[in-house]
Amino acid sequence: MRERQAVQQARRAREFEAFVAGAAGRLLHAATLLTGERPGADPRARALLTGALATTYASWDRLRGEDPYDRTRTALVVRFARSAWRRPRAHEGPLARLSPQERLVLVLRLYEGVAEEQTAALLGLPVERVRALSARAVAAVLRPPRGPAPSPAQPPAAPTALGKAAPS
Repeated sequence: MRERQAVQQARRAREFEAFVAGAAGRLLHAATLLTGERPGADPRARALLTGALATTYASWDRLRGEDPYDRTRTALVVRFARSAWRRPRAHEGPLARLSPQERLVLVLRLYEGVAEEQTAALLGLPVERVRALSARAVAAVLRPPRGPAPSPAQPPAAPTALGKAAPS
């Protein structure tokens, strides 16, 4: 009995390791985009992905034909949503100007290629809201950031009185 369990656990570990080897790079990139961190300097994204992978591993035997990538992506999105809306943080990555909701919709729709209906169902939002968030996020990313306001022009020098004799 123990021998059979050990064999099953070893098989499970090999399958999961193969999944992680194939999907971790893309999932980490998605997590980095969500957190707004720069690639390579992404501790929050790595922690987010680690938690999502742990959730997937815990339910690995119960997947029964379900795509483990979809399951992990869903866990990643849920973890991000729970943390981002409670504790917004300053970001510096390519999507830093977007709100957490906009980043989430943009990553799911454009990077992951998830349909509007699926995104809406996953986030518990109406399809129209997902469409609006997506349009606003794309517009914000494509619009160059505004720089600081130009400094006001120097006031013109006071005119000199014509006809006044210069002091001698």
